[in-house]
Amino acid sequence: MRLCIIGPSRFPISEPFAGGLEAHTHALVSALTARGHEITLFAAAGSDPELRVNFLDIPVFEMSQTARNDVGALPEQWMAEHHAYLSLMLDLAEHGHEKYDAVLNTSIHHLPIAMSRMLRVPLITTLHTPPVGWIESAIRVRGDATRFIAVSSHTRNAWADLVDSTAILNGIDTGRWQQGPGGGSAIWFGRIVPEKGTALAIQAAKAAGIPLDLAGPVFDSSYFESEVRPHLGTDIRYLGHLDHSHLRRAVQGACAALVTPRWDEPYGLVAAEALAAGTPVAAFERGALPEILTPDCGRLAPADDVSALAVALREASALDRNAARRRAETFCSHERMVDEYEALLIEASRQMVTA
Repeated sequence: MRLCIIGPSRFPISEPFAGGLEAHTHALVSALTARGHEITLFAAAGSDPELRVNFLDIPVFEMSQTARNDVGALPEQWMAEHHAYLSLMLDLAEHGHEKYDAVLNTSIHHLPIAMSRMLRVPLITTLHTPPVGWIESAIRVRGDATRFIAVSSHTRNAWADLVDSTAILNGIDTGRWQQGPGGGSAIWFGRIVPEKGTALAIQAAKAAGIPLDLAGPVFDSSYFESEVRPHLGTDIRYLGHLDHSHLRRAVQGACAALVTPRWDEPYGLVAAEALAAGTPVAAFERGALPEILTPDCGRLAPADDVSALAVALREASALDRNAARRRAETFCSHERMVDEYEALLIEASRQMVTA
């Protein structure tokens, strides 16, 4: 197939990934390309050149002083991204049917959905988030050939009042994420922001009496300085924002992984990555995490309950690492995810041709 993939514009699709959205897009593009599909990816500047990226042209936008004085003025970065996606969608409306068999939208911007009714090729959007206003509004004016993929059953159910979607759980490359020996400190990895609950992971590890390593980009410096840095020392270490090679080694050597969202995670990629490394998981029972974890590979604690999470961490660290790896291979498989995406894209393209 000739596929156009609309990626996120805020952060580049390259290692070290800013988050699961970027990692997911990179893995999907790489796999579809390897299967012989002709991929054109539109994404942020600085993305992996091996993906043959067309950089989204995000112009430097400076408001006039008159516009700045408008109390309802939107941030300039928002306006710049708006124009980048608007320009892309207008081009797809004019010429997309000549170049592509389908368009896959992995971004979380509203314009690809809102403008899908202008396209003469099907547009499939991956729902990575709970319902948000801009996307809800866009869905109400979408085109007839627009379809949706949800990254979990939890996310599909969250959107069910507004749109039907096909649940295709995110997958991870179990060839790159190999099983490790464990035996080291516990690990927490992800974006260091309040909603990811880094501070709660620290509290639970201390209560469990298990050393903890932290890894990931600091997106909220004030949170890091007030809630994380004061606890750093011999038992709580910050490893930095690791590239995937070093991150994999750190997770492979951990006795268990902590996953501590303070919101309903649409999927929970770090849990799947930990399992692929053979590392059992202790997590808050939120969002899609109960879909990923089973009693033989992880333990769940009530949301925000640090004491229960400490117990879960101690229990998880004693679980069989082979069982964790098996769960990743059978449930979190990258190949399974790509098979399901590929089948849906082919089906949507054929339906458009016969319509």
